[in-house]
Amino acid sequence: MSTTRGPRAPQQPGHVEVVCGPMFAGKSEELLRRVRRARFAGLSTEVVSHAVDDRRGTGSVSSHSGLALQAAVAADVEALERHVRDVSASGGLDVLAVDEAQFFGPDLVGTVQRLAGVGLVVLVAGLDVTFEARPFEPLPSLCALAERVTRLTAVCGVCGADAAFHERVEVAPAVTGRAEDAQHELVGGAESYVARCRHHLSHAPWL
Repeated sequence: MSTTRGPRAPQQPGHVEVVCGPMFAGKSEELLRRVRRARFAGLSTEVVSHAVDDRRGTGSVSSHSGLALQAAVAADVEALERHVRDVSASGGLDVLAVDEAQFFGPDLVGTVQRLAGVGLVVLVAGLDVTFEARPFEPLPSLCALAERVTRLTAVCGVCGADAAFHERVEVAPAVTGRAEDAQHELVGGAESYVARCRHHLSHAPWL
């Protein structure tokens, strides 16, 4: 009697995990928690953030609550890929964590898929909604392709309910020089944005 076996699982099964939501939802904090957990498990990790976000200084990813880890900085997807190649060549890499993923643009989707395909665990955190309450790529596409998706909510500043959105309260010049970024999000915090539930959005696109 013959026995038919299915394909063996890879020794380092790559996959994609996405942490998304509006501003003030704790996305970076959750990303850092997962990185620390991976390090406790003995995995080699690398944290990368976009160069445009220097609100708390460069060279680290930090949360609004004060948690922080050292991080590399990349200005675009090409720089991110080069950094991953360099790290992998110098000592191997198990887990890649990308914060502020929205600023990398739609090209990030293909890069994340390729890295997961060669065995990396790719953790991605970022905004999936603009201040105009519209989908913010590349996070919606990454959510559709990820094995694990965690969507967090903030607290509405008006009523205290779960806030799936945020609004801009201060208009300032774009900092990236890219037209598509200027249409979506400026880099800022509580001085520029507020969390809102759907019932307290000033200008909901579905109304």
